[in-house]
Amino acid sequence: MPTISIRGVEMPASPIRKLAPLADAAKQRGVHVFHLNIGQPDLPTPQVAIDAIRNIDRKVLEYSPSAGYRSYREKLVGYYDKFNIKLTADDIIITSGGSEAVLFSFLACLNPGDEIIVPEPAYANYMAFAISAGAKIRTIATTIEEGFSLPKVEKFEELINERTRAILICNPNNPTGYLYTRREMNQIRDLVKKYDLFLFSDEVYREFIYTGSPYISACHLEGIEDNVVLIDSVSKRYSECGIRIGALITKNKEIRDAVMKFCQARLSPPLIGQIAAEASLDADEDYLRDTYDEYVERRKCLIDGLNRIPGVYSPIPMGAFYTVAKLPVDDSDKFCAWCLSDFEYEGQTVFMAPASGFYTTPGSGCNEVRIAYVLKKEDLTRALFVLSKALEAYPGRTE
Repeated sequence: MPTISIRGVEMPASPIRKLAPLADAAKQRGVHVFHLNIGQPDLPTPQVAIDAIRNIDRKVLEYSPSAGYRSYREKLVGYYDKFNIKLTADDIIITSGGSEAVLFSFLACLNPGDEIIVPEPAYANYMAFAISAGAKIRTIATTIEEGFSLPKVEKFEELINERTRAILICNPNNPTGYLYTRREMNQIRDLVKKYDLFLFSDEVYREFIYTGSPYISACHLEGIEDNVVLIDSVSKRYSECGIRIGALITKNKEIRDAVMKFCQARLSPPLIGQIAAEASLDADEDYLRDTYDEYVERRKCLIDGLNRIPGVYSPIPMGAFYTVAKLPVDDSDKFCAWCLSDFEYEGQTVFMAPASGFYTTPGSGCNEVRIAYVLKKEDLTRALFVLSKALEAYPGRTE
């Protein structure tokens, strides 16, 4: 029998989804599972998007242009202008989710063997996309004790060599909720300029910043306009994960031309998704404001509740809707699996993502989990209580 590819062997399982079979089995046993593992918002999608789908009057659901519908891209220009990101429609390519935007960025900008520097912990699928492109992730460590702030420039420069081609950031960050400061963004800009690197910037959580600090996009950084590739998605801000609409944005025409070849090879981004996403731009201001206010309340509920559990620590996330929490357990992978396979309290249990899957450094994150606060406060409160009971009962508790 032929063997599968090295790429297939090396592709990591998702820490967000790999325990799903255990969660499914728990549900079949009648256990209620609180899903804290995945960033699937539970808030309603804008009604204008639902209405746009219901009122489709096409007789044929055709291919869209490979770059996405121009009407949507032109409308996005106005959206980004609200954040002082100055674009033209030609700077924007619509993709099948933010995931495809990351993958196409790598395929267009990197050769096999090229290296990307990524602060860790990092969104786990970046590793999968790098493997798909034949590139290598080199991680620079941040720690929960320091709130996941960036280390000094010298730590970056220790990793830079002749194979280094890019730095990748997620701002605000998934999985930590960290928000890069102006000083840190300028530090990254100076490195990109000094070593002539690409800067891939995943900014899908820009609506969710809780500190009052200004949002600093990679597109705001002067002097590296042609080095920047911005990754975006409608999944989080409009609760539209399932329509699979993202965007790849760059001022660099050479990158756009290369990306378009991959876009043409996959034909087109989703037609119905674009219809919904374009309509969502007409959602009233109350929609985004109410969504933001709800996440502020959920964040407080979650972080206060976590830090009241003996032995648990979580820094306060400054953006997005995740936190990484340290637990008093020997192995968070084993603990998260045990919660689903061996534990229940009054017919309930919790599903969390082991943080080890967001690190590439062996041994890192072994007692940490990522928690998404995408449940209503009543459910978060109950989930935290169930978590506290699980920690009391877990045989591998360390404190």
